[in-house]
Formats: sequence, structure tokens, C-alpha cells
Amino acid sequence: MKIFAVKQRVQRFWRDYREAIVFLSLMLCFRSAWADWVTVPTGSMNPTILEGDRLLVDKHAFGLRVPFTLIHLTSGEDPARGDIVVFDSPNDGTSLVKRVVGVPGDTVELTGEILRVNGKEAHYADGDTAALNGLLTETAAQNPVLLREAGFGPSHHILLLPAREGLASFGPVTVPAGNYVMLGDNRDNSADSRYFGFVPRRNIVGRATRVVVSLNPEHYYTPRSDRFLRPID
Repeated sequence: MKIFAVKQRVQRFWRDYREAIVFLSLMLCFRSAWADWVTVPTGSMNPTILEGDRLLVDKHAFGLRVPFTLIHLTSGEDPARGDIVVFDSPNDGTSLVKRVVGVPGDTVELTGEILRVNGKEAHYADGDTAALNGLLTETAAQNPVLLREAGFGPSHHILLLPAREGLASFGPVTVPAGNYVMLGDNRDNSADSRYFGFVPRRNIVGRATRVVVSLNPEHYYTPRSDRFLRPID
């Protein structure tokens, strides 16, 4: 009798809530395999990405995956130098957002903050100081140096913090097949491939494409109106 009563309750629950259950299941599968958003809690990608940004992530760009797994059903594109990607850290599985600077076969080196790929040195110029406006007070107080880096993928800003000791030199290393080198745009405040090594392709979840909404943690998480639906540089 008890088993029959439980079965009846399950059937009743399914009859009453099946539309909601199916909808939630499909939504979770969509977010896991096709597109999602991530919250950025740190400044490792300043000034390109700010603390409090919510990023739209194209998860099928690098191949459609079985939901909730790292198993790929399709190959998709290969990550390219300059792509900003979301991936699971090979160190502890934490979800991270960084820029791809080295693809399989590349020889990557960082010497005194200067990036070299395959013996070619990146080009540097003074950055647009307007990009510093969104930095948190703690970062702005460290007298940041803003540069424009070009030569490997799209030109973009990087941030240097002279008052902070970061790993200014790295490599040279040759990227093995199926792996990538990631760096944060905030070179002196980023835990990236300089610390945890190469990132396997299977760990790369998707490409970050734009800021959906940005909530300023220094002003009671009020929205930053100038970053709403803003494409990522």
C-alpha cells in the first residue's frame, strides 16, 4: 500500500508540474551546452572586463558538448590568439576568464611584460586613458600603466601595476598539441598559464562575446549603464 501511495503522489506531481520540469530541464541543458552567462568577481582581465560584469558565453563556438560534461559531440572552431575564453582551471577546476595568447605549436615567451610568440614581439603603444575610468578604487590607487598590445589577434588594452609584484617573465615554452596558453589582460594581477601551465582544449567552455550587464560592487551593485550589452574588446 505504501508503494502504491508513493507512486500515486509521483504521478500526481508529474501531472501537475511536468511543463515546468521539462522547461527547466531544457533551459539547464541549453545553458550547459549552448550559451550561458558568467559573473566576473576579480580584476584579472582589467581594463577589458571589470569586476561585476556578467558575460555572455558562446558555448557551442568550440564544439557542441554533451550537457554537464566535457565530452564534445562536434569539433567546432579552434580557439584563436586573442579570443577571450571561459575555461575550467587545470589546477582546481575553477571557472576562469582569460585571453588566449598561444595555440598548439606556438612558442610563447614573456620577458619584462613584453609578449613574444614564435620569436615575434608584440607592438605596444599608449592606451586610451578613458579605459581606466571603470577600475575599482584599490586598482586605480596602484598607479596603473595602460598600454595597447597588438600583433597577435585583435589589438587590446593591457594593464600593468608597477607597485605590485607579478610574474613579468615566463618561458619560452612550446605549446603541445591540444593545449593553449592563457594570460589575463591585467598582467600583474592574474592567475593564468604563468602559474598553472597549459590549458587543455577540453577544458575550454566557450568564447566570451559581450557584457550582458555590469553591477558596480563599489556602489551597492548598481548597474553601469555604459556597459549594458557592450561587446568585449
